[in-house]
Amino acid sequence: MSESKPKWYESVGEMGDIVISSRIRLARNLAEHPFPARLGASAARDILDRVADFITGSAGGAEFELVDLSRADALTIGSLVERHLISPELASKGGSRGAVLSRDESVSVMINEEDHLRIQVLGSGLCLNECMKKADMLDDLLEGHFSYAWDDRLGYLTHCPTNLGTGLRASVMLHLPAHTDTGEIRQLAATLGKLGFAVRGLYGEGSAAVGSMFQVSNQLTLGPTEQETLDRLVQVVKSTIDRERFLRAKMEEENPTFLPDKVWRAYGILKYARKISAGEAMELLSVVREGVSIGEIKGVDMALLNRLIWSIQPNQLCLAAGRALGEQERDAARAAYIRDSI
Repeated sequence: MSESKPKWYESVGEMGDIVISSRIRLARNLAEHPFPARLGASAARDILDRVADFITGSAGGAEFELVDLSRADALTIGSLVERHLISPELASKGGSRGAVLSRDESVSVMINEEDHLRIQVLGSGLCLNECMKKADMLDDLLEGHFSYAWDDRLGYLTHCPTNLGTGLRASVMLHLPAHTDTGEIRQLAATLGKLGFAVRGLYGEGSAAVGSMFQVSNQLTLGPTEQETLDRLVQVVKSTIDRERFLRAKMEEENPTFLPDKVWRAYGILKYARKISAGEAMELLSVVREGVSIGEIKGVDMALLNRLIWSIQPNQLCLAAGRALGEQERDAARAAYIRDSI
């Protein structure tokens, strides 16, 4: 991919002290083909070629580029997963599959994953409605050129029944260290679950929470309209943000030295460490991010911290080095990259 255009994560959006990113994902299938689980090899290649040609041609032109995963190396595929541009499921599948990416990596169209198409738009901060507009525009272009699988009663037809209806999965990635420190994250997950929302780890379903980063997403796609889903998600996200800020203020009031001590210890390790694992780095960056957001640390850019989240992952470091690195080499390269950055 070209590096000439800044990536979506190199900025800080609305409520960016707590909201890292927003994501819209639309599941779609082509009417003339079976779902990917029953798709033959020639049909899978036909879908990949036709959809990619359309998006990189009349729909988007030079703004988009195809990554053919059936021909890509393991480091490239792994790095796409790390940057949330493709799902682990698409990465691990065989056969003809790919992703069409915009140059700023804010738009990704996964082809032949669980569904024929997964249209995804990412943005910094709380920007669900803006992401939805971009997704809708591309979705309309595709639907005008291809015939979607649709039922007047069920809406868009998808491989998994949980995506029937709008096919919309909207999510917001939140940085919730105070919820984590106080143990309230469990209560939050239970409460939002009753309201029809899921709280998951950094890489979505089945992933662990890393660095106090959690995805909050809708679970209902059949019944509510797209706008109703977005409005409800924004409401619960803003409520969660208010609670996070309250918990941070309460912790500071009850123990004024706790957060500053934790923040500067984390900063010191990141500034001077000579080797560091991805897990430890994510935890320490989380603490420094909290320190920046409360004004304890000056001169460290929040956009830089957002970029580091994606740049220090194992496959990213290997790609930057131009070769596969062993674990010890990666830990040393990660520490050096963080030192140079902050």
